Amino acid sequence: MTQRNHLTARLLSRLARDERGTTMVELAIVLPFLLLLLLALVDFGRMGGEYVMTSKAVQWASRLAVVRPPACPGVPTFNARGPVAGGTIPPKFGTACSAGSNICVNPGTISCTASTANPTVQEIWTAISPMMPNNATPANLRFSYAYDPALGFLGGPYVPIVTVEVQNLNFNFVTPLGGFSTLYGTVNPQVPPNSLPFPAISTSLPGEDLDLGTNG
Repeated sequence: MTQRNHLTARLLSRLARDERGTTMVELAIVLPFLLLLLLALVDFGRMGGEYVMTSKAVQWASRLAVVRPPACPGVPTFNARGPVAGGTIPPKFGTACSAGSNICVNPGTISCTASTANPTVQEIWTAISPMMPNNATPANLRFSYAYDPALGFLGGPYVPIVTVEVQNLNFNFVTPLGGFSTLYGTVNPQVPPNSLPFPAISTSLPGEDLDLGTNG
């Protein structure tokens, strides 16, 4: 019995000193973390690149939008006279809209989602589509025309602040990395699986003579 116990002790001692196979165990532990890091570099690198290119596309879109006819219906072509109280002499045409209240009509902010039925949208989308993500469409662009009295005069062309922004655009992961977002409660039913909402991007510029803008 004592000899058997001694033999068992020797085997256990030898097994405790045997390090064969430990490298494989360590690799099995570390490999998932290395793969996760690699996937993160690939996908978030793509996201950064697409964000930069989309930002440049939106900037170019806004530069085109300020010198072309409006992409939205209902944008005025000239500054009409604002309401005048009885007995008050109406301001003369050519008076700066910023010279006082109600010099020019304030149409507010007019916004719309891009539609390729509009020639301005067609031209802009043709110019910027190579820079946009593959899943982007003209409907991911929104145009806004906001009144600014400092930019016009009574009877003159309507000159708004033109804003182009990206809306409802999702970044699609090419790896399963996006699935980890569900572990942190970031699931949005409006966002497809393995996707994340694209960061907000917008550019605003003062418009030019929208009445005389052409597509040529």
